[in-house]
Amino acid sequence: MNNKGLIFLPDISGFTRFVNEVEIDHSRHIIQELLEVIINSNQIGLEISEIEGDAILFYKYGEKPELEEIYKQVEKMFCEFHKHLIAYDHRRLCQCKACAGAIELTLKVITHYGEFTGYNVKNFSKLIGKDIIVAHQLLKNDIAQHEYWLLTDNLAEKKVTAHLPEKLDWNKSAKQTETGTIPFEYTQLTHLKNDLDADPPANLEMKNKVKVLSLYREFDTDMLTLLHGVVDFETRKLWNMYIKDIDQVSDSALPRLGTSHRCILEKGHAIMYTSSYSYEPANSYMPEKIEYGETDDKKTHSVHFTFKKISETRSGLTADFYLKNNPITIALFKLMMKKKWEKMFNQSFQKLEEFVKELQLPALN
Repeated sequence: MNNKGLIFLPDISGFTRFVNEVEIDHSRHIIQELLEVIINSNQIGLEISEIEGDAILFYKYGEKPELEEIYKQVEKMFCEFHKHLIAYDHRRLCQCKACAGAIELTLKVITHYGEFTGYNVKNFSKLIGKDIIVAHQLLKNDIAQHEYWLLTDNLAEKKVTAHLPEKLDWNKSAKQTETGTIPFEYTQLTHLKNDLDADPPANLEMKNKVKVLSLYREFDTDMLTLLHGVVDFETRKLWNMYIKDIDQVSDSALPRLGTSHRCILEKGHAIMYTSSYSYEPANSYMPEKIEYGETDDKKTHSVHFTFKKISETRSGLTADFYLKNNPITIALFKLMMKKKWEKMFNQSFQKLEEFVKELQLPALN
């Protein structure tokens, strides 16, 4: 049996610092999403041996592959990885260190061709062989920037005849190990990331709407704590008297612009989308003002929350309610529902004031 094949090892750079320094729960979800992006970007039939925290050990038995094929796979994974991070950075709601710092993560890929075999332990399949050790040893090297494609010499020898992009600037180096020297070549991939643009978020706002109710209250808590108390799907039902429960949350681990959820109400339910999110000043880790909006899936009504910093320990919250510009619907709301909603949300804000006093936030910048 031929036990030779390609070893393909993408590794998330910055993972150790990321996990050690930031809020652990959100960092776990971010890494999980990124690993899924890498797996879903597999287009050349790579098999997965194991997921190693911040890396995935892929392999493919067979003859030495063409470098053009390997490069296209590297490019695909690298670009999809950074597209995901850029999109999340543009759409994220959370201001914790994990969510704000995720954009700094990047990817390096180690590729090696050698001999290895597998063995099973219960339901787990593992790879073993000196070339598996070589690939892992190359994860630690003296390359300054950590977003590159590395080829060991047994693959790099094919580079002379490969039709690879001219932008790839190759460098030679070697890794000293207890068993000898491992020569390799590498090229930085930063230019691929610099050429990426974020897809604009879908327009989920109602274009033709009328404000039918506005409520304001001040709270003895900082603005970000108030934001999490109001926005988080897990906590909203604990103070909002209109909502009995929330389920069917898309992107439930890390809510972002476009996340949908179902609100279970006293009578029936409503599918809502996070339709807007912004903060001032822009690009600030500690904003003075945050605006957050949700719109129903049929675009008949929406609610917008405006959080404003009064001091380090005091914040203002405005809740604005909108209906689609339909004179009959608006008239019926004012006649039959407005006073009921005013009373219900004033009572909800009273409960919210007590709730946020006990609320613990994830680590913030």
